[in-house]
Amino acid sequence: MIKAMVFDFDGTIIDTETAWYYAFRDAYKEHGVELSLEQYSQCVGTSLHAFNPYEYLMTELNLPINKDEFRQRIHSDHTRLMGQEQIREGVVDYLKAAKESGLRIGLASSSRREWIDRFLEQLQLADYFEVICTADDVEKVKPDPALYVKAVEGLGVKPEEAVAVEDSPNGARAAVAAGLACIIVPNTLTKLLRFDEAARCKYGDSLKDIAFEEVAAGKF
Repeated sequence: MIKAMVFDFDGTIIDTETAWYYAFRDAYKEHGVELSLEQYSQCVGTSLHAFNPYEYLMTELNLPINKDEFRQRIHSDHTRLMGQEQIREGVVDYLKAAKESGLRIGLASSSRREWIDRFLEQLQLADYFEVICTADDVEKVKPDPALYVKAVEGLGVKPEEAVAVEDSPNGARAAVAAGLACIIVPNTLTKLLRFDEAARCKYGDSLKDIAFEEVAAGKF
C-alpha cells in the first residue's frame, strides 16, 4: 500500500534544467566551444563533481574568462529563460490528490535548500511538503540513494510504501536504489537522455498521462 509520495524538484516540478543547458550552451558557443548534451548530462540531477559547467572553459580549456562575470551571465540568462516556464503539467493535481488522499508528501532534491525554498514560495507550493531533503542534508546527492532514504525516514514510511516522482536518469537511479517505486516524467532536456530499465517504474510525458489512482493503489 502506498503511503507517501516524494517529489524531485528541478525538472520535475518546474523545468529549471532545460534553461540551464540553453544558458550554458549559448555561452560556450560564444567562446567557440560546443557543449553537447552528453557532456552536460553528467551534472543533470546530481552535483557538479563529474562536470562543472561553470569552470570547464577555464580549468580544462584554459580560456581567459572572468569566473565571476561568467557565472553572473549564466544566472542572468537562466532567469530570463525561466520567465517562460510554469509548473509542469499535472504536478498541482497530483499534490492536491495526494493531500486529499491522506498520503504523506516529501521532496528530495540535489539542489541547495535556499534554491528550493525560493522557488517553492514563488510557486506557492511550500505548504504541500511535510519533509524537504536537499544537498544540505546529505554527504552524497543523487544518484546516491541518501536523499530518498532520508526523505522516507522523515515521513515515517518504509521505502516500499513510497513513490518517487523524477525526471532524470540520476534521480530515477537514486529512487530505485532506495527501494521506492518511481514515476518518471522526463522534461524537454531529460527525455533525450537514456534511462535504465527498472521494475516498479511508470513512464509518461507528464503526470497528466499517469492515473493518480493507479499510483496510489501501488499498481506498477
